[in-house]
Formats: sequence, C-alpha cells, structure tokens
Amino acid sequence: MIAVSMRPSRPPQIYGVLFLLTLLVSGCSQKFNNVNDTLRLALLGETDIHKSHLEIQSLPYASMYARLGDGPQAFMVLALAEPKFGSNPDQQQSVQLKWLSNDQGMLVTEHGRLIKTLNLPTGNLLMTQSTTTDPLALGLHLAKTPKRWQRRINWQPGYHFGYQLHSKFSNRGTAVILINESPVETLHFTEHVTVESLALNFDNDFWLHPQTGTVLKSRQKLAPGLPYIEMTLLKPFSSP
Repeated sequence: MIAVSMRPSRPPQIYGVLFLLTLLVSGCSQKFNNVNDTLRLALLGETDIHKSHLEIQSLPYASMYARLGDGPQAFMVLALAEPKFGSNPDQQQSVQLKWLSNDQGMLVTEHGRLIKTLNLPTGNLLMTQSTTTDPLALGLHLAKTPKRWQRRINWQPGYHFGYQLHSKFSNRGTAVILINESPVETLHFTEHVTVESLALNFDNDFWLHPQTGTVLKSRQKLAPGLPYIEMTLLKPFSSP
C-alpha cells in the first residue's frame, strides 16, 4: 500500500478525483502552491522515504510517515480535511483527515484515530462508528477523560460488519520518540481492545503531546486478522 509502486497502473478516474481533491483542499489554510505540484506528489510520491526537517517544513501541506505491517516506511501528504458532525448532539465537531500515498492508498484519521482505509493490499477498515466521543478527541491526557470506550467496525476482505470493540486505556508514563530527527517527550498510552464475539484482543499504542493531547505517533491495528499501521506525524494540519 504505502510502498512505492505497489500498483503499476492507475485507472483514468483517479486523475479526476485527485483534481477535485486539489480544489477542495485549496479552501483550507494548508493551501497547495499549484495544481501540478499537488498531482505530482499524489500520483508519483517521492523516491526517498526519509525526509529532513528542512524538507518537511518547506512543504506547504501536513505530512506524516506511515508503515503497514513490516513493510517499508512511506511519506504521506494530507489530501483533504473534511469537517464532520456527530449524529449525537453531545458529540463535538471533528475533522477527518485523508492522507494519500503515491499508489492511491488512503488513510483516514480523526483526532489521531485510524477510522477508515482505502486501497490497501492486505484489506481495509471500512467504517468506525460510536455513539460516544473517542477519548482521543476529549484529550486522553486529561484526568477527567473516560478511559473506557466502545465502537463498531466493518472491515474486509470477507463480510465483517458491526463487530463491537471494547477499549480500555492505560497510561504507560512518559516516553521519548524521534520526530523530524529530534527527540520529543510524550505521554504513552496503551489501548487494550477486546472483541468479545471473536474471543480475541489486541493492543494499540498512542504517543501524545503532554500539554495538548495531540497524537504524535501511534501503532494501530486495522482490524482483527489485519496488520498494524504505524503513523508518525511530521507536520500537523492547521484548520482555517
């Protein structure tokens, strides 16, 4: 998925879609310099998956590193930031960030949570849904934030719909990680996830900014039977 040249050919429709994404993104503060540069990044990617701090900061878009399972690290750019309102009036407005790879793979995140994927070779997370707000959105670093949560997910391959996941978060203390070649002190939280209907469990890990609670790095399992995705935020999105 996120490796270079995972798919040798691209359907003609993708060019129109990417052009539309370019026009939509231009309305946000993270504006692309021009359409040609945007399409070049989205379609061709970069041959070097290790970027210097100067390179990352010089790009006019949000970016991150991503790794699927044990595959190579890839550089992804933000293609679209889409406001979303929860169906429950108690839920706050959030923004879904759609990150694009050079081979048409897409990761969709919300407050650092991986909620949907497209065009991954191993399978895809189709939907994440909950009637309550994700603790990551409330600020997992805050003492008042609930440390338990429930959600339902759909995924493929196969027909896996409506599986309920129960989460329990635990604070693992401070941890230093490398971002943009610099050490950054974070708060490390582990999310212990139980899928009772399948009699299995797994752990996700999040490294947060100590003051803001922003997810700087994470290792999240796509779904039962699918691999983990590791994401490291390089340049955050700034809302308009």
